[in-house]
Amino acid sequence: MKRLLLKTLIAALAVGAVGLAAAQDLRERSFKLALQNPKGHPLASGAEKFAEIVAARSGGKLKVNVFPGGTLGGDAANVSALQGGTIEMVVLNSGILAAQVKEFVVYDFPFMFANAKEADAVVDGPFGQKLHAKLQDKGIVGLAYWELGFRQLTNGRRPVTKVEDIAGLKLRVIPNPINIDWVKALDANPTPLAFPELYAALEQKAVDGQENPISVIQANKFSEVQKYLTLTNHQYNPQSVIFSKKVWDGLNAAERKVLQDAAVEAGKFQRQLTREQASGSVDELRKAGMQITEFSPAETAKLRERMKPVIEKHGAPIADTVKELQAALDSLRK
Repeated sequence: MKRLLLKTLIAALAVGAVGLAAAQDLRERSFKLALQNPKGHPLASGAEKFAEIVAARSGGKLKVNVFPGGTLGGDAANVSALQGGTIEMVVLNSGILAAQVKEFVVYDFPFMFANAKEADAVVDGPFGQKLHAKLQDKGIVGLAYWELGFRQLTNGRRPVTKVEDIAGLKLRVIPNPINIDWVKALDANPTPLAFPELYAALEQKAVDGQENPISVIQANKFSEVQKYLTLTNHQYNPQSVIFSKKVWDGLNAAERKVLQDAAVEAGKFQRQLTREQASGSVDELRKAGMQITEFSPAETAKLRERMKPVIEKHGAPIADTVKELQAALDSLRK
């Protein structure tokens, strides 16, 4: 018994020594973290939680300054700044990274994930890690995946209760090819637009509508400039937490570990918060004056069918990646 206690004490002291050594390796550093959604949105709250964890685990040596609401520019500008090392961190829709690594377009495929649990398993598993690893050659380090959630459709012109009602609407889309194509497939008019410009475009009726998860619609007060909300669940958006490789390469192992572990831990908090808020946000939007409808199973099936040619077109150049994703999903669904 005494021998066991002695071994336990020695092990504890060793762990403590390692922790102390790691803490001594940390240097005074500050990092900028940019994202598009405003303070109060689950992504911004996740970023704040990340900053808290980093500060706590580094004894205040590592400081993360969060810049929400697109204050440092749109996603494309943020990624460029990150690659140049002038912004250290960005949280953004994973699909936007298709501009850097084409395989990321798979995250924008309509109706790819059936539910959030399925999405978590895929992006946190080997498939998601493999895609993040591909970013290294582009000057980007993928730390973790957070989430935006399932996307819904809003517009200011008319109720949308069936697929045909979407035709003719001028819809803002994330500026990438697959989103442009799926809107065209519904006989609507896609308008690529950086997110910070969206509220003004809706207010001025430069576009009729947009599509985003409920949390984004509520946090950005789109109910003030949009009358109709249709629950379509047409896309799920994982969010990539990315870091400048130019800066990362100058960090030591202890600093990297603090940031990597904090990104994963904050992600658990962020996902839970997103899902909790989404459950009550529909009622809040209704109280704010939005007319809310939900596609019937038959209309959802029609929507899926209209999306198939788009998925086939954009899946062809990355056939191996699509097969890997489908294999991961098939394994889960068994």
